[in-house]
Amino acid sequence: MKAKSFFLIAFLFIASMFLYFAINPSYQKSLEAKFYFETGNYKDSYELAKEAFEIDPYNKMASTIMTQSQYALRYVLYIENAKRYIKEIERFANGDIDDTARAKIRTIASIMIESYKKLAPSVVVEKRLIEEAKEYHEKFQKLLQKARKY
Repeated sequence: MKAKSFFLIAFLFIASMFLYFAINPSYQKSLEAKFYFETGNYKDSYELAKEAFEIDPYNKMASTIMTQSQYALRYVLYIENAKRYIKEIERFANGDIDDTARAKIRTIASIMIESYKKLAPSVVVEKRLIEEAKEYHEKFQKLLQKARKY
């Protein structure tokens, strides 16, 4: 009899927790933010987690997802900037590379190298993003070395 009572109480407790998470708007947004984070949509994930956190500042899930999304967004932004700057440098390289172009290449490469140093390594960021950022960092280091030689 006591075992049945215990299981009934445990079941009711778990059911009430599930119901709380299902109808609480903060946790609904947190779960949706988690989905977006897992699918790689870090911007939407951050926005939803931020909304959930504003609704309930004690929502640990929202806080965690918001922080994880911030770290991932830093990597995404670095990679987007790197792609844009590489295209710009290739445009310089297609023409005559004069002292002005070399100075621009050195400046861009230096900025991107410093930006990479500011990225916080984290286990929550996808390995793919970390590796891609590292590859661009190495490209900018090589570009900086080449620009300084001439």
